[in-house]
Amino acid sequence: MSSLGELARLIRSKNAGPFELTFDIMFEEAATYERVKCSGMVSREVIAQQYGLLPEQVKFFYCDLACAIKASIPRPYFQGDLMDSDGHGGQQYAPLMDIQIP
Repeated sequence: MSSLGELARLIRSKNAGPFELTFDIMFEEAATYERVKCSGMVSREVIAQQYGLLPEQVKFFYCDLACAIKASIPRPYFQGDLMDSDGHGGQQYAPLMDIQIP
């Protein structure tokens, strides 16, 4: 088993407008990307579970040519709201790093 944080070249989050966050998970090697993709451990359902959402609230894409996985979710608070603790959305990727990949 390896963590997603160990396998990915880059995991980041950022704003996708004031109402959504987007996550990019990028891999250096196609074989590592395929391992993660085929494991089923990074999916719409897993992302939803990590962030307390329903699966249908997650936009999810495998980008085979780029060896990347992309997901977008609704922000818990819109950007700039008094309750928003991360205006740029750049710290929201952390829960993804510990996902275990067989």
